[in-house]
Amino acid sequence: MESKNILVTGASRGIGRAVAVRFAQGGYHVFLNCRSSVDELQKVQKEIEEGCPGSCEIVCADVGNPKDVAFMYEQIYRSCGCLEVLVNNAGISHIGLLMDMEDETWRRVIDTNLSSVFYCCRGAIPPMISRQFGKIINISSMWGTSGASCEAAYSASKAGVNGLTKALSKELAQSNIQVNAIACGVIDTEMNKQLTAEERKALEEEIPAGRYGTVEEIAQVVWDVAHAPGYLTGQIIGVDGGYL
Repeated sequence: MESKNILVTGASRGIGRAVAVRFAQGGYHVFLNCRSSVDELQKVQKEIEEGCPGSCEIVCADVGNPKDVAFMYEQIYRSCGCLEVLVNNAGISHIGLLMDMEDETWRRVIDTNLSSVFYCCRGAIPPMISRQFGKIINISSMWGTSGASCEAAYSASKAGVNGLTKALSKELAQSNIQVNAIACGVIDTEMNKQLTAEERKALEEEIPAGRYGTVEEIAQVVWDVAHAPGYLTGQIIGVDGGYL
């Protein structure tokens, strides 16, 4: 039986790594993407090759750069005819006052978090339409709904991801391609390692669940959405421990 194919952007650590491993455990062929953390990505590749029934290959690219994305898809389509699943996970954050933010910082956050979703969807969609099947899952954030103080660029980028998800789901519904987003709450990843012990404790106390979410929990939700009935589309699915 031919394996199914998935592209996971930003797969070198955190949520991306957990998603890649979860799908490899389910027998998928996983295209592992990162921009520059090649050593970390090779560790994910080794973990999959040694412990999972699925397979994988590395496709390095800056997904915020359209030329890089076009080259990445050339590599992918030399290996397979179509992706069954695309997970747009690559993302960065920036904490600071908006009035102090430089133009380049704004562009970098928007390109990495939002433009990358556009570029990667654009590359994945034509073969999906030909096959009349596909699942696109965008990793968003609860801050895309509520906004976060001192994270204006990040919040704006994730709000954009949510809007893109809803609009694209309407375009692709008749082609049997589902587009959904996972609006993550506070997840225990490298992105939150910059918090002090006091800041971490204070944030945990704000979360009704009383703890941070795990990357494995998000990966399982992504798996479930990828295998949900086709009528589930255009949804922003909150996984935030009851925060919002």
